[in-house]
Amino acid sequence: MNGQRIAILSPTPDYEENWSHIKADYAQLLGNRATFIDWTKAEDFSAFDLVTPLLAWGYPRNCPRWFGLLDQLENEGVTVSNPVRILRWNSDKAYLAELDAAGIPSVPTLLSDALDEAALDDARNSFKTDILVIKPPISGGADGTFRLGRGDAFPASVAGHRMMIQPYLPTIAAEGEYSLFYFGGKFSHSIIKRPAKGDFRVQEQYGGTEEAVSAPEAALLLAQTAFAATAAITGIETLAYARVDLLRDGDGVFRLMELELIEPSLFLRFAPDKGTAFAEALLSAV
Repeated sequence: MNGQRIAILSPTPDYEENWSHIKADYAQLLGNRATFIDWTKAEDFSAFDLVTPLLAWGYPRNCPRWFGLLDQLENEGVTVSNPVRILRWNSDKAYLAELDAAGIPSVPTLLSDALDEAALDDARNSFKTDILVIKPPISGGADGTFRLGRGDAFPASVAGHRMMIQPYLPTIAAEGEYSLFYFGGKFSHSIIKRPAKGDFRVQEQYGGTEEAVSAPEAALLLAQTAFAATAAITGIETLAYARVDLLRDGDGVFRLMELELIEPSLFLRFAPDKGTAFAEALLSAV
C-alpha cells in the first residue's frame, strides 16, 4: 500500500471556507501518498493510482466543469474511490425521489423546475404547513438554502430556478440531525448536529455544533436499507466512504435527508480509531 499515489480533489484557492483541519486529517492519515489538486484544474491523472473527490467543495457552483470531469474520469478508466457512476447519481438530489420510490422514507420533497410563489403555495397546501425549506438540487453547505414562512420575502436569487421544496421539520432544532458514517460498508461512528438558536442550518459556518452520539437502532436500520436501495438503483454495492444524514419527523419516524457520497465532512475526530478504518477503505479502493 505504501506505493499507492492518491489524488485528492480539493477546492480552488479562493474558496471562501477554510476547512484546513480536514485537509490536515487526510494528510496525516495518508502521508506522502496524497497529493491535493484543485478540482477545477485537474486534467492529467496518469501519475495516480486513485482519485477521490473528498475535498471537491464548490462543485455545484461549476456544474459543467464538474460533470465534464466525471466524464473524463470515466472515459479514461481512472480508479475513483466511489465510482463515477454513483458520484454522478449523487450529485443531483433528485436521487431522493428514486430512493423514496424504492420505499426509503425521506423528507417529503417537491421539485419545481422554475420556482415561483405559486409553487410555494402549492407546497404549503400539499405539506399542510406554513414554513418551507427550499434548496437547489445540486448544492452543498446549505448554499442557496432558505427557510420561508408565509409572507416572507421571496428570495430573488432563486426565483425561476430549479429548486427543491420541503416542509420545515421543527425536530431539526428540537433534537438535531444525525449523521452516520460508513467506511468500506462498515459502520464507523455517528454524531448529532444542531443549528444555532434561531437558525435551521446545522453547518459550522452558520453556528451549528456537533457532538458524538450513539446511533439509534432505527437510524442504523434506515441507513442499511438506503444503502441496499442505492445498490439496486446504481449497481454499486461497496462504497469507500458514505455519510447518511437523518432526522426524525413529528411522529418520531426517521427520514433520510441526504446520502453524502461525494465530498462529505467525515468528522474523523469522533471516530473511535480517528480515521484508520477510513484510510484503509480508501486504499482498498485501488
